[in-house]
Amino acid sequence: VRLTLSLSAHSPLQSKAVYFLRSLLHYHPPLPIIGITATMKTNQIGLSLLASALFHFTIFTIKNSFFGQAFTPVSSSRSRISASSLPVTQQDIMFADNTHSSVSNYYGQTLQKSEDLQTNACCTAASPAPHIRSAIANIHPSVIAKYYGCGFCVPDEVEGMTILDLGCGAGRDVYIASQLVGPKGRVIGVDMTEEQLKVARETQPYHAEKFGYDNVEFHLGLIEKLDDIESLKDGSVDIIISNCVINLCPDKEAVLKSCHRLLKPGGELYFSDVYASRRVPEELQKDEVLWGECLSGALYWNDFQNMAKRCGFKDPRLVEDAPITVENKKIQERMEAMGHKNLEFYSATYRLFQLDCLEPHCEDYGQAVIYKGTIPRFESGWALDDHHYMEKGKVFPVCGNTYNMLKETRFAQHFDFIGDFSTHYGIFDGCGTSMPFKSSQENGGVSTKGGGGCC
Repeated sequence: VRLTLSLSAHSPLQSKAVYFLRSLLHYHPPLPIIGITATMKTNQIGLSLLASALFHFTIFTIKNSFFGQAFTPVSSSRSRISASSLPVTQQDIMFADNTHSSVSNYYGQTLQKSEDLQTNACCTAASPAPHIRSAIANIHPSVIAKYYGCGFCVPDEVEGMTILDLGCGAGRDVYIASQLVGPKGRVIGVDMTEEQLKVARETQPYHAEKFGYDNVEFHLGLIEKLDDIESLKDGSVDIIISNCVINLCPDKEAVLKSCHRLLKPGGELYFSDVYASRRVPEELQKDEVLWGECLSGALYWNDFQNMAKRCGFKDPRLVEDAPITVENKKIQERMEAMGHKNLEFYSATYRLFQLDCLEPHCEDYGQAVIYKGTIPRFESGWALDDHHYMEKGKVFPVCGNTYNMLKETRFAQHFDFIGDFSTHYGIFDGCGTSMPFKSSQENGGVSTKGGGGCC
C-alpha cells in the first residue's frame, strides 16, 4: 500500500509538509493508507491552506490511530521525528537533509532578487576594483539581480587557470572569473538550487557571445558531495572560490576536505564567508530565516581555523574582514530576546593554500622576499593577506610559511627570494592566536575592506 503525494511547494510551510511525509514514510513501515494521490494546483493562498491542513491532519491521525504516544511531532527544524528515537548519526542526516531543503527553497523560491534579503549579511558594500567592475558590466542583468554574496572572491593572477565556484548560484562570480581566466582558462560552477542554475545556463549563450568564447560549465549538486560530480578529479583545480555559501552547509568539514583533495599542490581555496565571535547557540541554528540569511550557520572563527588545519590547510590567511550589522529591527529584537545581544558576526575573505610544507605556526628562518612589481594592476605593491603588503623593490622579512606561499605557488615568478630553511630562529614575531578580525571591537573596530557596514 503506497501513499503518493504530488505537491508543488511554493512556500516554506508547504516544503515542511512534503518533508514531513517523506520522512514519515522513510523511517516507519508502510502506513495502512490506501492509494491516496493528492495533486494540488491552485493559487498561493490555497496551496498554503491545503498544505497546512494536510500537515496537521496527518500528524493528528497518525499519532492517535497508528502510533499512540510512540510518535511525537517535534517543532524543531532539526528533525521531524522525535530526536530521542534516532541515533545521533541518523539525526544529523535528517538535520542535513532539512537544511538543504530549507536553503534550496529560500534561495530558489523565497528570494527572487537581491532586494528580498532580510539582513545585510549577504550583500557587498565595498566598491569593486575597476577590473571587477568592468567584468560585472558585461554580465546579463538577470544574473546580477539574483546575486547573494558577501564579498569579491576572485583572487589575483588567474589567467589560464581552472577555477571551481562552490555555490555559484545564478553564476555572477563564474562569469566574472570567466573573463579573468580568459579563453585558455576554465570555470566550473556547482550549486544545489535548480532555479538559480536555470538562470546561469539560460544566459550562457549570451555571455559566450559577449566574451568571444565559452569556458564555463555548471553542475547541479551539493558542495558537501563533490565526489558525485564525475568530471571533478583529484588535483585538477588551481583555485576554488566561494561567496557566502559554506556557512549554509551543515557539514562544513566535508566541504573543506573535498577542496583540499581537488586542488593542485600550490593551489588555493579563496573564499568570502560569515563568521561569529563565539559559537552560535542551537536555538539560533534552528531559525530557518537566520540560517538562510547566512548568520546562524556561521562558524565561530577559531573553530573554523582549527577545522581548516584538520583538513590539511595548515595556515589559514585572512585577507580582509568587516563587521556585519543585521539592520533588521525584528531580527535584532528576536536575537536580543533569546539573550544573544553580544553575539557578533563578521564577513571575511580567507585564502587557504594546498601546501604540505606549511607549518601550524609562523616560524622564523631569517628569510625575506622582494616583490618585483609584476602582478598586473599592482605595480607599486601587492598584499598576500591583511598583514603582508609588500612594496616593489623593498626587502620584506617573512616567516617560513609566507616564504612557501609565495615560492611554491603561481606567485613565485613575481618575487626574489632571500634565505633558506637551514637555521631556525624561533616563532616569528606577531604570530598569535587572538581574534583575527581587525574590524572587531577588541582590535579597534576598523574594517579592512574599506567599505564598512555591510559585507
